[in-house]
This record gives sequence, structure tokens and C-alpha cells, in this order.
Amino acid sequence: MTRPDISTQVRFRKEEEMTRGADNLRADGFTGDVKILTSCPSCLQGLSRYKEDASVQADYIVIEMAKHLLGENWMPEYVAKANAGGIERVLV
Repeated sequence: MTRPDISTQVRFRKEEEMTRGADNLRADGFTGDVKILTSCPSCLQGLSRYKEDASVQADYIVIEMAKHLLGENWMPEYVAKANAGGIERVLV
């Protein structure tokens, strides 16, 4: 933050690496979404900035695991179960 020149260089380097990685994945004709996964909230915020420039989406790895294991509608189903008394309430 105190050295904008270095921050800019790092940003462009990250963007270049992400674009190169996505291009490598698409080299064989893959047309699906390319995602970069993280478990770190700060990293997710930072990586999300490259969505448009590098054509790469960032997401939490646990979200992708939930989608894969529980299906695309895992979140609304979970919320519905929780709202229907599926979560115990603990009073302290």
C-alpha cells in the first residue's frame, strides 16, 4: 500500500499468471468455467478482482465441494431445513 508501483507490478503479474493458467486449461477446447479456489476470505476478495480481466472466477473450495457432494441447490435446501427446525438452539 505504501508502494503503489510495486502493488501495480504484483497485480499485473497475478493477472498474467491467471490468464496463462486459464488459457492452458482451455487449450484443448474446454469451454466451461475456469475457477480458482481458496479457503481464505482475503484471497477470495483479491482474486475476485481478476474475474473480468482473466476470465477466471474465484470461489471458496468448500462451496464447490458442497455443490459437488450435495447438488447445485444445496444452499436453499440447507436454509429451508434450518428454518424448519433443523438446527438446535443453544441458550447460554
